[in-house]
Amino acid sequence: MEPVVPLPLDLSTLDSLTQSAKDYAVLNGLTYLTGGQNNTSDLVSFAPFALLPSPVPRALFVQARAVQKDFNLLVHRVSHDRAFLSRCLSSVVKVDNFTASLFHIYEQVQEEGVTQPICLGLHRSDYLLDNTTNNDGVGTNGVTACRQLQLKQTEINTIAAAGAGFGEKIARVHKHVLNLLGVADAYKHIPENRALDSQLDGFVAAWEQYGSQKAIIVFVVEEERCRNVFGQRLSEFTVMERHPGLVVKRYSLRQIAEDAELKSDKTLFIHGSEVAVVYFRAGYSPAHYPTEKEWSARLKIERSRAIKCPCISYHLAGTKKVQQELAQPGVLERFLEDPKAVSRVRATFAGQHTLEMGLEGDRTVQMVMRSPEDYVMKPQREGGGNNIYGEDIRTVLNELMQKDFEERTAYIVMDLICPAVLQNYFIRPGDWPRLQDSSCELGIYGVFMAEGDQVFHNKQGGHYLRTNGSSGGDGGVYVGNAVLDSPYLV
Repeated sequence: MEPVVPLPLDLSTLDSLTQSAKDYAVLNGLTYLTGGQNNTSDLVSFAPFALLPSPVPRALFVQARAVQKDFNLLVHRVSHDRAFLSRCLSSVVKVDNFTASLFHIYEQVQEEGVTQPICLGLHRSDYLLDNTTNNDGVGTNGVTACRQLQLKQTEINTIAAAGAGFGEKIARVHKHVLNLLGVADAYKHIPENRALDSQLDGFVAAWEQYGSQKAIIVFVVEEERCRNVFGQRLSEFTVMERHPGLVVKRYSLRQIAEDAELKSDKTLFIHGSEVAVVYFRAGYSPAHYPTEKEWSARLKIERSRAIKCPCISYHLAGTKKVQQELAQPGVLERFLEDPKAVSRVRATFAGQHTLEMGLEGDRTVQMVMRSPEDYVMKPQREGGGNNIYGEDIRTVLNELMQKDFEERTAYIVMDLICPAVLQNYFIRPGDWPRLQDSSCELGIYGVFMAEGDQVFHNKQGGHYLRTNGSSGGDGGVYVGNAVLDSPYLV
């Protein structure tokens, strides 16, 4: 595999290139909040990014895009199978209070009857480039043993799938960098990315489907401004700029609990405005529900006529336990009748293992305790930074044995994907760029809208690449040790 450019760069070139890339990033809105002083939160810098785009085999990129519509449909059909969801989560809800609270809302809405049958999904399926056959060599900004790489899914995000607008912006930064380096035809290798446009198309399609020109879109956000607020604002402002008269408002769950009203016909109003679409940028973490007020707001939204993104059933369909169950033999066929679609989806699965009480779960525990370095233990959480690796798995399982071993059912175990290692410079505020080993995670967006079996919208919606340091761990750009990146197709 030929590198994009020979590495390392000489210090003069690196310094000049880094300064130019930083300035270009800021001028193009690739920014985030770095923290505040005196109780303010208005200090802004460029978002951390990789100086060079990361090589990604074109065939694997095409594969990831091609399977996204299958995953969109799969999430929808799983979400509409009450018996399957109930069985999947029956053990989890006994020991995981957060998932139990979500499931309680789901059950209440199901018993009352779903008021709004139209579902909007803005998903993101994340993959690593698995290099299990050869992890010895390290390329110079090139992929090790490229022809042996396989696309393996880490997770599918069905709520608050971030990064759509920034994926496009970092691609511009990388084109600028490669132009300065004299790389010819770089634009042929950095694919077009319409992630933001695709997301906005979903919002507008749902708003139009709702059928009221005066109704607004509500973004549910955290109580305090989060570090990636500008990524959220980009979606919010752009949809209003492109569609004059369409208004987007931001409210926390607490504000919705206190100020929103559910009319007798289940129409949702807040501050006098009818709500057509509710987009959750918060609500995926226990920290977003500090009191019963926030839970009452979530229930109020779910009971309303507003189109939810996601609805509670989509949220549950994205849990790690459901993903683990879908990876078991014969399960996909329950939801996808096309054998080719089943093959496309199954080809991306890594090994998934249950921790249910019983013989199969006991075997998983024994397997993991023997070689914890080969697995990752996942709770039913989103947002990054929650997974357990290596010896920490053994520690957690030993702790659970000492108290209530049934709590293991709140987790699933996945085979650890061994990603291809490459080299790059990480550019972070206040740090000198250092050449380091890294691995990239490719996210593919999906946009889906349907009412029961009637599908209105099913599209692959762009991509988002993050690169992590070789020290491992999980978490996004604003939570873990990742930086923004873009694929350089080879």
